[in-house]
Amino acid sequence: MMVLITYDVNVTTDTGKKRLRRVAKQCQNFGQRVQNSVFECLVDPTQFAELKHRLESIVDAKTDSLRYYFLGSNWKRHVEHYGAKETYDPEGVIIVDANP
Repeated sequence: MMVLITYDVNVTTDTGKKRLRRVAKQCQNFGQRVQNSVFECLVDPTQFAELKHRLESIVDAKTDSLRYYFLGSNWKRHVEHYGAKETYDPEGVIIVDANP
């Protein structure tokens, strides 16, 4: 299933900046950044539960927020892209350059 994860972390303190980096890192482990604080994550229910647990253990619920949008398995019909930052297909072929 495709889950869109958005977050807003209060970065007015050093601990907030650290939380922001940790949240982004966890999201990168499960998906692709599509905007500054927005990730598309193609996960199964077990992976989503693990990611949700990790994120919610990082954020401060009094100052930060997380939002989960469930686009399901038929997500391609619900996503449209326009503008900068090329779109990608997480189910497509990934080409890795061995000699960057």
